[in-house]
Amino acid sequence: MKKFTAVLLAALMCLSVLTACTSKDGEEVQRYAWPLGTSSPEDTVTQIYAEKFAEEVSRLSDGTMKIQVYPNSTIGGDRELIECAQEGSVPFLVQNTAPQVSFIPELCIFDLPCAFDSIEAVREAVDNPEFLEKIEPLYENAGLKLLGISDQGFRVMTTNKKIESLDDFKGQKIRTMENSYHLAFWKAIGASPTPMTFSEVYIGLQQGTIDAQENPYEVVVSSKFYEQQDYVIETNHLPHLITLIVSDDFYNSLEPEKQAIIDQAAQTALEYSRNASDERIEGRINTIVENGTEIVTLSDEVREEMIAASQDIYDTITEAAGSELVDLYLGK
Repeated sequence: MKKFTAVLLAALMCLSVLTACTSKDGEEVQRYAWPLGTSSPEDTVTQIYAEKFAEEVSRLSDGTMKIQVYPNSTIGGDRELIECAQEGSVPFLVQNTAPQVSFIPELCIFDLPCAFDSIEAVREAVDNPEFLEKIEPLYENAGLKLLGISDQGFRVMTTNKKIESLDDFKGQKIRTMENSYHLAFWKAIGASPTPMTFSEVYIGLQQGTIDAQENPYEVVVSSKFYEQQDYVIETNHLPHLITLIVSDDFYNSLEPEKQAIIDQAAQTALEYSRNASDERIEGRINTIVENGTEIVTLSDEVREEMIAASQDIYDTITEAAGSELVDLYLGK
């Protein structure tokens, strides 16, 4: 019922704002407005990405194309938003790649643990034209069109135990997303992964139901997890990639001029959001440190041990996504 209500609400919202006629210099101008959904809080790069895209669409179309951003799962959670985009009732969404694996299995490549040493290397990988030529049709086969891949830096771990070796991970009850590859990674390095609804994480940390959680710095600060945790461990186990997506049927129904506006706006928003992410991470780290939480950077040796412990996951993902796509992503 909850899912049906979200879909119905989104569909009605879309229908209520789709078109309106107005007069400009004596000429009738057709105006359009469409919803864009996210499941992220407003004070995040996800929101910045979405709002910049909407702003650019309006600017490039002289105000004839409008996009309204709905954050915080207002019109549906991750799964509902993907389904709404597939059917076109919510044509746009900005979303982390993790929930998309259920719809596009090959996207598990983004769950390869500890694959990159820098966010610049990640961006080079996802911007590679050869890689995009392989990944874009996978979205289209799912009824979606990929407009860009931005990020919020790497995901890190917060905990009340100082972790400096692989053995230190053992027994840590860490909240993760409900993603089989994420669960497998934490088990491989000795932790005890526990899927939990995001809205319950802060209370879980406060009450001791869980020992730790993992998210990018953006979320650690926006959700104030640092208030309940003594340490941030820079595991940097995964880049937190965020995608801008449009319904493929919806996009193909637009005139070429409108498609060009959407494409240009998406590229501008991509660059803007990446710059914002880089600038904000330093500020987020300062906020955490000022509140008494210690940042721990793992040694290269520990990172190598984490990679070695994850080899079964690499094999599983290679089997699911194909070696060609994995090699392109890893730059081999």
